[in-house]
Amino acid sequence: MMKYTGHTLISSLTPVNSVLKNHSRLSTTLVYGNPTNSRKQAYIQKCQLHTNPIMVSARYHPPWFSVAPMMDWTDNNYRTLARLISKHSWLYTEMLAAETIVYQKGNLDRFLAYGPEQHPIVLQIGGNNLENLATATQLAKPYGYDEINFNCGCPSPKVAGHGCFGVRLMLDPKFVAEAMSVIAANTNVPVTVKCRIGVDDHDSYNELCDFIYKVSSQSPTRHFIVHSRKALLNGLSPAENRTIPPLRYEYYYALLRDFPDLQFTINGGILTIDEVNAARKEGAHGVMVGRAAYSNPWQLLGHVDSAVYGAPRSNITRRQVLEQYQIYGDSVIGKYGNKPTLRDIVKPLLGLFHSEPGNGLWKRKVDAAFQQCTTVKSLLDESLVAIPDWVLDAPVGEAPTGCIDAFANSKKLLPPRFTIREEEEEVMFA
Repeated sequence: MMKYTGHTLISSLTPVNSVLKNHSRLSTTLVYGNPTNSRKQAYIQKCQLHTNPIMVSARYHPPWFSVAPMMDWTDNNYRTLARLISKHSWLYTEMLAAETIVYQKGNLDRFLAYGPEQHPIVLQIGGNNLENLATATQLAKPYGYDEINFNCGCPSPKVAGHGCFGVRLMLDPKFVAEAMSVIAANTNVPVTVKCRIGVDDHDSYNELCDFIYKVSSQSPTRHFIVHSRKALLNGLSPAENRTIPPLRYEYYYALLRDFPDLQFTINGGILTIDEVNAARKEGAHGVMVGRAAYSNPWQLLGHVDSAVYGAPRSNITRRQVLEQYQIYGDSVIGKYGNKPTLRDIVKPLLGLFHSEPGNGLWKRKVDAAFQQCTTVKSLLDESLVAIPDWVLDAPVGEAPTGCIDAFANSKKLLPPRFTIREEEEEVMFA
């Protein structure tokens, strides 16, 4: 049986009620662009949009560390667990297609609601229809996300293939600039882009710079999250696109050199806090970590606040985290019809004891417990006997080390400087 410690439970874990009491009260006057607008019009619009933006994110620490948006992974359940472990990490939602938000506007809480403890939190949306992007952004506005991120990096066939958005949009920077202007016009928080360094044979540094330049000069976008691999749209699965195309960190550091007025977060292949700090030491404005933050949240997220943000090391234990998460989990089972299920809620916990004694047995007991348990509490009572007390009651230990030379070495391989062609400047400012 799980032994409780009497740790005070944070009240913010109580699920929030709907923030949209009456969707019909939202304004129906949307601002969206016309694909035939000239670059001059787009540039003028950019200047008008954010002359005095409301920087909601200013109340939080900078995004020196963030957890990547991951489909089927960074849902409300995972983000609740992540925030129990790290108070300062920036969290991202899964990518939500603009069409999902628009067509589910009578059921938005299922897709957009989250607990107030999850701030700072970024909503990532995707799509290729300007009107839907405008509508989706406005529908999301009452939920109070701290930033809106536009997906230009997903290589999934469903997204970049049949959906014709995600990373495929890197081939159309003019549209991305229009989309970012549309999104910015319908929100009062910063807007950002997540992209790759290239697509298929369009993988030169100059082509990447052309994308960054056009999007940033024709829209309010000032922050790019750059996955330092290109995407191959034919022949590779999404998983293979995370490992087979080589990492080119030198492209990322060259962007810092050539676009000093923009902010860039580095993403791809970073697995440890050691590597996070090494990337930042070499000048990275921010670091985004994906699968490692999900598969080993205790050892990675548990060091973010102290090692990245300089906060005192937390003394919270995994037992205390589970106590709090159990209260959250049992309060939301079946909240939206048959979702989330017990399996949905327990899924983020499966990496909590990564490499610890009893981990394998615990996972087997969890799998068996699904057959008869109907609550998170009963499942934990049934399965945690596999984990030694000293593991449950130990605070975060020393951070694991990683490869820290990759970033310094990449700075020695920077490509030639990007220069804006005169004809582009003439078109932009004519």
